Amino acid sequence: MAIRVILADDHKIVRDGLRTLLQKYPEIEVIGEAEDGRSTVELTRELSPDVVIMDIAMPDMNGIEATRRITGEKPGVKVVALSMHSDKRFVSEMLKAGASAYLLKHSAFEELVTAIMTVRENRMYLSPAVTGVVVDSYVRQNGKPESSVFSVLSDREREVLQLLAEGKNTKEIASSLNLSGKTVEAHRMNIMSKLNMHSIAELTKYAIREGLTSL
Repeated sequence: MAIRVILADDHKIVRDGLRTLLQKYPEIEVIGEAEDGRSTVELTRELSPDVVIMDIAMPDMNGIEATRRITGEKPGVKVVALSMHSDKRFVSEMLKAGASAYLLKHSAFEELVTAIMTVRENRMYLSPAVTGVVVDSYVRQNGKPESSVFSVLSDREREVLQLLAEGKNTKEIASSLNLSGKTVEAHRMNIMSKLNMHSIAELTKYAIREGLTSL
């Protein structure tokens, strides 16, 4: 039986390229595509794929948050992170979120196929380009977790922060998350208090640095 795959990337040209290349392998079947994290989570619920190839920097909901939702709801689904980011924060947070593999977008295509086959066998796969980053991060921390947006803010606060950083106003965020305007404002105040920040500009810079958005 073919390995059923969903492609998640906000650039259609990337998804088209991946689909074309993967179609050369009869043991792999692309069953769906998504352009943001929220759509990826919903599509995964609907189609129950074997593997999701996940970009990190996507609008509305980033790949780290989407991975956390997917692996929490459907632990049998394997997530392969395919990103342009090699920074230790992105790598470590994707792995903490439950990703089974992490590759860089400039990797050879054959490496992606290897990663898909590897995670399908319930094994981890790290691109050689990021293996050193993971080891170095662990050694420097002596195994102690590093403070990040994922340890400081709640799931809902991270969602609100990403949408704020992407320029959404209170009404738009409320509509997107099915919340009242007052609730969104309360989350915004809590976020600012927890981070000791006092402007949207500060929050935006923080969100970009932490990998919530690429804007």
